[in-house]
Amino acid sequence: MREDEQLLSSGDPVIDADILPFPNTGERRLRVALRNLDAALAEQRQAIAAFRAELAALNSAVADLGQSTQLLQDRLHDAAEDTALAREAALRLQATAEAMEQVS
Repeated sequence: MREDEQLLSSGDPVIDADILPFPNTGERRLRVALRNLDAALAEQRQAIAAFRAELAALNSAVADLGQSTQLLQDRLHDAAEDTALAREAALRLQATAEAMEQVS
């Protein structure tokens, strides 16, 4: 049994009343509009705070990406130097091998 049916069956007097709407005066409409504006401004403040937090996270990610890029560039530079040294050593070995071949 629903709560309102229980009240009816409990013997308590029930008052049958119609709900009358308040007149929609200019002052009331203004108060409602101001409440809606306050709510919209609060939502906007939250959205701006979330946007700023996302910008900070993006800034951090870009900074991390910059560091990773610099590290990669440094490693590639080192690898290029190592490759140049290995090429020079290979050329010396080749020259030595050719000289030994001529001696024999």
